[in-house]
Amino acid sequence: MLFRKRKEENIIKKIYEHDKLERFALLLLGVLLVALAYNLLILPIKIVYGMSGVGVILNGVYGLNPSIVILIGDILLLFLSWKTLGFEKTKNSIIGSILLPIFIALTANIGEYIVIDTSDTLLITICGAVINGFGLGLVFKSGFTTGGTDILNQIVSKYCKISIGNAMFLTDGVIIFIGMFAFGWTQLMYSLISLYIISIMTDKVILGISNSKAFYIITTNETDVKKYIMSTLGHGVTVLDGRGGFTGNHKKVIMCVIPTSEYFALKEGIHEIDKDAFFLVSDAYEVFGGE
Repeated sequence: MLFRKRKEENIIKKIYEHDKLERFALLLLGVLLVALAYNLLILPIKIVYGMSGVGVILNGVYGLNPSIVILIGDILLLFLSWKTLGFEKTKNSIIGSILLPIFIALTANIGEYIVIDTSDTLLITICGAVINGFGLGLVFKSGFTTGGTDILNQIVSKYCKISIGNAMFLTDGVIIFIGMFAFGWTQLMYSLISLYIISIMTDKVILGISNSKAFYIITTNETDVKKYIMSTLGHGVTVLDGRGGFTGNHKKVIMCVIPTSEYFALKEGIHEIDKDAFFLVSDAYEVFGGE
């Protein structure tokens, strides 16, 4: 058991040793984009979410410097993470937690050089969320985090026995709710829109835009379907062994990955060969090896 644990730890270490310069460059670019979006678009219209939202609230209500607020909050959460989650789960949040408030402080006056009309709140909300989500995606893709509520989500998940997604809903929900008392119902709705867009953009940067579709097909005409995919469409297939959960009958499952542009041809082709065929289609974001 101890040997297996050490082996797994060595794998993790090797993963984080890969392309250090490239990963650090992505981290810097991501944090810079998040900081620019914050100072140019998010702070001026008082959009609230995460630790940066705490900075927005305290800046709007008490005039406190948001970068100082975020830095203090991040340091406290790093210490709490170290105490509750351990150093291994904390260390990849340290750099991002320190860099983000520093970059926010360094770009605090960017509005003097890049003047943006913030009268169209919806447009600014969308643009700010897109840039912020893109920056966060780069940070996460490089193997780091920006700390803040990312740390809090892990702690809440562990001790409240809930998923990270539910923990995120709880922590960000509380901050957005407090923001509603500070700035009103309208800002709450804009904050929810922003949070939704950020989550989508972050996923798109990490996973990319799917150019392929994965098909899992169960059919009584296995041979004909395989021939159609391999001969007509020119793609390879893998045949998996399956068993019906209710009947217990053994069935073959045909798996293949095709370009999105050929989705219609395969879907309709399966229906032509076997109208009773069952198939599942999912996005395939990255495909390695094979053809």
